[in-house]
Amino acid sequence: MNSFDSSNTSDALRHLFEAGVDAVKGEPAVARAFAQRFTQAPDRILAVGKAAYAMYMGLPENVRAATPALIITKDGHADGAPDLRHVEIREASHPMPCARSIAAGEAALAFVQDCAPDSRLLMLVSGGASALVEALPSGMSLESLMERTKIALSNGSTIGQINAERIAHSRIKGGKLFAAFAGRRADVLAISDVQGDGIDVIGSGIGAYGGGTLRYSCHIVGSNAVARDAAAAQATTLGMHVHHNAETLYGDINEVAGDILATVDGGAAPEGVYIFGGEPTVQLPDNPGEGGRNQGLALELARRISGRSDLSILVAGTDGSDGVSAGAGAIVDGHSFRAADGADEAIRLANSGAFFRTTGDQLVTGPTGTNVMDLVIVHRKTADAG
Repeated sequence: MNSFDSSNTSDALRHLFEAGVDAVKGEPAVARAFAQRFTQAPDRILAVGKAAYAMYMGLPENVRAATPALIITKDGHADGAPDLRHVEIREASHPMPCARSIAAGEAALAFVQDCAPDSRLLMLVSGGASALVEALPSGMSLESLMERTKIALSNGSTIGQINAERIAHSRIKGGKLFAAFAGRRADVLAISDVQGDGIDVIGSGIGAYGGGTLRYSCHIVGSNAVARDAAAAQATTLGMHVHHNAETLYGDINEVAGDILATVDGGAAPEGVYIFGGEPTVQLPDNPGEGGRNQGLALELARRISGRSDLSILVAGTDGSDGVSAGAGAIVDGHSFRAADGADEAIRLANSGAFFRTTGDQLVTGPTGTNVMDLVIVHRKTADAG
């Protein structure tokens, strides 16, 4: 696609989203950072998060061939990985932790404790680690952890609030993992899925270090800002005017939907592209249906723009997943909210994923190899255009 095709706005929006995601994929992001910052291979590699395997594959082949590694990622995010004796791959569920998350956490703790006194550890961290890897304190059960997580994910808590709760009840998060590290140097490369890109928040601080004698460094190799800027650059290349590019998707999805449309409708030169990033929250009913915050936000936006001919909107998670759903999000316009197809009921039951799957508006990407929160990309044209 070399120029914007106004007759196929959905494809153009998908193209911008893919450009943003490609800019922060784990493999190239780690490859660039390693080449720029490292002259010596690590003695061990620990990779955790949804993008863990993709980040690991960004390391030079000679490093991967000779270095013991433990990779912990989400189910299905390491498909096709070769079976190597010196590389252990563990998978667990997300966003709810499971028994495999606890086993993975204990394995990670043992992995760093078993390092030689003069060893160098390279840790690769991405979002999702909070659920995928955990080591619980004595007296706390998996059932208790799951119940706490369920409440936090459904009551509108922010990621900061959720992670603070996780850190308080973890033996490996909030800098505690490196407190158990027996080596002399630890380097962290991280893809950020949190506001502010703080390593003390990414993965509930599993890659953070509280201070001491350990030689420690941390570098953010991918973020929402990088993805947004890449999407904006691609839009410009296609001849589309970018009027807005900011990380403002914070708050309940209903409030966020209003803020997005206020920004789009309030512009002095409205025709063009508006890019938003961040991670909104959602209040879920008892026994919610299929979907997550992105499809929930997309459905609420579709409701608000119903009947309009000037707006097309993509809402998606950069990791390729959205709650309990096969979709990453959805692409909607003024025709997407159809009461006859159960749109109102889908909002009430938080069943946006099933709704969009039925209507064909669901955006399905599969695992992307990264995780830098969410993107909303809005294209506005004049109401009487095409």
